[in-house]
Amino acid sequence: MLKTAIVAARDRQRLQEIAGILIGFGVNKVVDRLGLRAIPRLAWRSAPAVDLARLSQPERLRRAIEALGPTFIKLGQVLASRADLLAPQWTEELGKLHDKVAPLPWEVIRPQLEADLGAPPAEIFSEFDTNPIASASIAQVYRARLETGEEVIVKVRRPGLQKIIEADLRLLSHASRIVETEWPEMARYRPTEQMRHIANGLREELDLANEGRNCEMLAALFPDRDDVVFPKVYWEYTSERVLVQEFIHGIPPTDTKRLEEAGLDRKVLAQRGVDAFLQMAMIEGLFHADPHPGNLLAMPGNRIAFIDFGIVGRLSQRRRSQLLMLIGAMLQEDADGLMAVLLDWTGASNPDLTKLEAASQSFVTRHNGATLNLGLVLTDFMTMARENDLAMPTDLAILFKGLVTADGVMRQLDPAFDLFAAAGPTVSRHMRAQFSVKDIKGKFQGLATGLYGAASELPTLIHLMLVRLKQGRVTVEIELKGMDKLTRGIERAAARVAVGLVVAAFATQLAPRLMEHGTPAFATIGILVLTIGIGWILLLARNR
Repeated sequence: MLKTAIVAARDRQRLQEIAGILIGFGVNKVVDRLGLRAIPRLAWRSAPAVDLARLSQPERLRRAIEALGPTFIKLGQVLASRADLLAPQWTEELGKLHDKVAPLPWEVIRPQLEADLGAPPAEIFSEFDTNPIASASIAQVYRARLETGEEVIVKVRRPGLQKIIEADLRLLSHASRIVETEWPEMARYRPTEQMRHIANGLREELDLANEGRNCEMLAALFPDRDDVVFPKVYWEYTSERVLVQEFIHGIPPTDTKRLEEAGLDRKVLAQRGVDAFLQMAMIEGLFHADPHPGNLLAMPGNRIAFIDFGIVGRLSQRRRSQLLMLIGAMLQEDADGLMAVLLDWTGASNPDLTKLEAASQSFVTRHNGATLNLGLVLTDFMTMARENDLAMPTDLAILFKGLVTADGVMRQLDPAFDLFAAAGPTVSRHMRAQFSVKDIKGKFQGLATGLYGAASELPTLIHLMLVRLKQGRVTVEIELKGMDKLTRGIERAAARVAVGLVVAAFATQLAPRLMEHGTPAFATIGILVLTIGIGWILLLARNR
């Protein structure tokens, strides 16, 4: 474990804390498999007193993650959404992870905030409440008012946080490489790739100015819609560690009583909310990655507001098309189409196709004929992937998490909400804009609802054939008569081509340059080479 020792030398203190907490919560297997005990004179920090006998393994892991801080909490929250990686007992427990922590005292926050603003808050704001209205692992949020009268929120990153997170990311990146090397059964889940995405997302979230840019990019997707609201960013006060945004007056979608008192239509709010999310994700390829109830607000006029843009998801055009094909396969009960999309996504080269075919057929049968609950459908889909040793790409896992979260919020607004039905108008508008009638006629059957799939079984058959070819499960035998004669002919042709290229190159390039020197010897040599080459080509032509 030389590499582990080298990494530990740089982040020794943090590594001691991590290992001490893991051991304290009885997560010994992880410590042993990562080789942490092999580090010389690694003295474990005093572990918290926990009655391990009363905790299950998933509970121990969840409690340890909460004690380890923001980096691990973010990792745990990502894993909680990965039913394609973890069994239900683990995802359910990790789903209990929360990002609310005790706020730091104002005396700790104030010096950093003053340095970032360039002046005391009292000189920038006409009002500033030093009691935070929210406190998470990354930042604390305060309410204030500008001198010009606008109500704002001031989001301040916790002091000293970046150093801890960077140390955690180095250690976790190294751990993911160990897992990929030492645990072959985990390699198919691409832990280093998964960790790289998590690290990129966490670094983006640390930069509060990046959050402001995300907000403006998403707002720019809705230039002509006043029913979707994004807060204004005040860039003159915003930096890497401070974000100042418009304060949005709204009602959480879970507060049914206030929604009714305000006279808001929950069905309209649900439709507009999912319409906005689908436009971001499936049409534009840039979406709010965590639309939970705290990040969505209902406003007068049945408007829907999005807040908190620390992490956004991105989808390529190909991914968006694949997602539409997946939904089309689900609605058309096309097990082969479902299987083909899954294999495309996971990039698996050696799946058990018989088992996967049966699982795909069982999937479409389970969800046949009923109003589709997106959360259950996607969770079941990822479970099917896990049971067949397939792992979803990270970008799609982020989207699925967002879709499941959005679906849950919309169902709180409208218990009869059907996201698949609600997706129709948005996707249909996109399809009409992207394709002409001539181009799509006869190719896609789902254009009436904007959900399209393969018009025949040919794409699926071709895809499955390619997979089987990769596995070596398709044998092709070809018998060619006269192969010896053909081989000799190819050899002679190749020789003529080679000689011809050399002669042509000499005649057109090298010979003129030699002649420029005016040396008779060079001219004589050039003519001799050209003559021999032409003679050789003629001889080969006679012997064919």
